[in-house]
Parts: sequence; C-alpha cells; structure tokens
Amino acid sequence: MHIAQQILFIVCAAAAVYFFTKKVKEMRRNILLGRDEDISDNKGQRWKNMILLALGQKKMFKRPVPALLHFAVYAGFIIINIEILEIFLDGITGAHRLFAPMLGGLYAFLVGFFEVLAVLVLVGCVIFLIRRNILKIRRLSMKELTGWPKNDANLILVTEVILMSLFLIMNTADLSLQQLGAEHYTRTEPFWVSGHLTGMFSGMSAGTLIAIERTCWWLHIIGVLLFLNYLPYSKHMHIILAFPNAYYSKLTAQGEAKNMKEIQNEVLYMMEPDKAPAATDAAPPRFGAKDATDLSWKNLLDAYSCTECGRCTSVCPANMTGKTLSPRKIMMDTRDRVEQIGKNINENKEFKDDGKSLLHDFITVEELRACTTCQACVEACPVMIDPLDIIMQLRRNLVMEESNAPQEWNMMFGNIENNMAPWKFSPDDRDAWVAEV
Repeated sequence: MHIAQQILFIVCAAAAVYFFTKKVKEMRRNILLGRDEDISDNKGQRWKNMILLALGQKKMFKRPVPALLHFAVYAGFIIINIEILEIFLDGITGAHRLFAPMLGGLYAFLVGFFEVLAVLVLVGCVIFLIRRNILKIRRLSMKELTGWPKNDANLILVTEVILMSLFLIMNTADLSLQQLGAEHYTRTEPFWVSGHLTGMFSGMSAGTLIAIERTCWWLHIIGVLLFLNYLPYSKHMHIILAFPNAYYSKLTAQGEAKNMKEIQNEVLYMMEPDKAPAATDAAPPRFGAKDATDLSWKNLLDAYSCTECGRCTSVCPANMTGKTLSPRKIMMDTRDRVEQIGKNINENKEFKDDGKSLLHDFITVEELRACTTCQACVEACPVMIDPLDIIMQLRRNLVMEESNAPQEWNMMFGNIENNMAPWKFSPDDRDAWVAEV
C-alpha cells in the first residue's frame, strides 16, 4: 500500500512540476516579446531594492493595517511551505515526519512555529475576504475587478484558508495517533496549536484517525500542487515576479521621462541632411507604442507582476474626479493583450495578425488623455510597477503617428515649436515686462 502511495505521489508531483514549468516558459516568452531594454546597471542598489521592496514589503507599510495583514499572510504562507520539503520527501520515501528524529526538540519548535503562522494566515485571509465581499473597500470593488479578477482573488483566499485548515487538522490527528501509540507515527512534543485541539478527536479509533490524517495530508499536498499550477494564470504570480520586478525597477528620478532618440535623429537629419543615413527598405521606427509588443520587456514584466491591489488607482487624481483612467486597468489590459498574443502564437506557431492592438481595442484615448503624469501611481505601487511609462508610450503613438491630440494640445505643441514655450508669446515679448520695471 505504501509503495502504491509513493508511486501516486511521484506521478502527481512530476506532473505538477512539468505543467508549471511549461506555463512559466510560455510566460517568459511572452514577456520577451517586448522590445529589448538594457537594465544591468547598479547591481548593488538593485539587490537592495529587491530585499527591501519585494521581501521586506517596505512600501506596503504606508497603510499599516492592510500591510501587517498582508505581511502575516505572505510570510506565513512562504515559511510554512518550507515544510513542503518534508512532505515531498515523505511522499517519495514512504517515511513519516522524516526530519523529526534528526532534529529532536527543534522539530517540535519549528512545526509549532509553522502552526502559529498558519493561524495568522487563516485569520488574515478571512479578514481580506470580509474587506472584499462585505465591507467592499472601494479600491477592491471597482468595475475593472468585476467578474474573473474578483473571483480570482476570492478563490486564492479561500484556497489558503482551506490549506491552512488541512495543515492544522492533519497535525491534530497525527498527535492523537501518537497518543494512541499507533505504528508509523513518530513521537513528537505537542505542537503549539494542534496540541490544544486533540480533544476534538477524543474517542476515535486509530483507523478513523489514520483516515483523517491521510486524507488531510493528500488534500494538503494536492492543494499545494494545484495552487502552484494556478499561479501563472492568476494575479498571484506576483508572489514570484515581485522579486525580479523590484530588482529591475527604475532607479532614476520618477519624474524623468525617457528621451526618444528617434525624434532627436529626425530633427538632426532635417537640420543637417548630410548626417542622415542612406535610404534602406527597413521599416521606419515606430514612435511610442501601439501594441503590447512595442513596449519593452520590463513594461510587460510590470504587467505580469501587477497584484491588482488598486493602490495606484486609489491615489490617481484623474480617477478620483470620475474620469475613466485607472492605472490598475492599464496594467491589467496590457497583461490581457500579451496573453492574447501568446495564445495566438501557440495556435499559429507565430503571431498571425488579428487586427487588434493594445491602443484603442484595450486602452482608450479617453483614458490616456486623462493622465496628468503626476507619478502618484508609480509612487504608490508596492512592487515598483510603472503604469505611467506605458501611458506615455501609448500617448506618444497617438500624437506622433496618428496626429490624434486635442486642439488645446496642438496649440501648445505649436507654441513650443515656434516660441520655445507653451504660451503664444515670442521670447522677446515674454521679456518685455523687464523694461517696464
């Protein structure tokens, strides 16, 4: 019987790892569909950012209450999963609590610590469910979260509640079997939480307790394997992607816009034609971005790293005043478009033009024009996502390739070109007030 369980476990684990790896490779390919961008400078600062922002969740603590809850859930879930190593080895070898004889009293301490974290995760997830579904916090119940995004968040929270409950029930049944002296159940010290719950199983036979313990063990590990494979299809992939995204985050001043070398060159060649390169059949460079593949790979990594927490949208002045712009939706739309392109490639072996683009089909002109470029969304993001960079690139495409700008903008552009300022006054006229003084 043990051999059959070992074989079944190995098959389940191998299948889970295979499908997870396959999906992650597909996700990596999708991200690399973006333009190349060299982000290899200042490695020391980048490592520091990754530790403080992704691991330490430094920016989360601008809102202390949800930050503490999130940190408890995040840290608890990650640390508890260290125990998965023992469960994997138990499943492969057929042993039970393989590390208990090796670690002695330390083992009981570690599992007891894991149980306390499990309770914190369970309580945190229940509070998050209440905030989303009963209190309906504004940033967690906006229209872009209708449907799948809301269900995705609830599904993950419920799954974590179930996994933590299974973990505690498994340990409680295990301790009850130890008290009965059941064979194969290594004697350990009573754990910090389950040690107080054994009364719920008093009077049960060893056979019943073994059935409960084994059922919880299998459901727990299968749940973890399913969770692993669900991650790449969910916003919760940020658990992993937050680390590289924080590492590759922007180090320059937030208000500094990227210079467009192509525009500089066009002006240079107009002023000094002899410096223009020889004419070629190559396609002219695209100004700004129209589709997701015109963005850089870092922009696409941003989209996949988005937690959909809504902190960016909650501080966006345009959104506060009722405009359609939502920085969170910008990231969600970008990710949806990249996923759509990826599915197109999977079906056709290469991208087959589907007549759609990120600009217009996913993100509207009205949304882009509402942005004031105030950087509030960038400052608010806990994992250093930059929605503004995507907005700017799409807006540049609108203006420079589609000549699509409001009349007020066109007047300003003309004044800057002719008068070197947004106002309709020549430099001499602007200085006239000095003579009057």
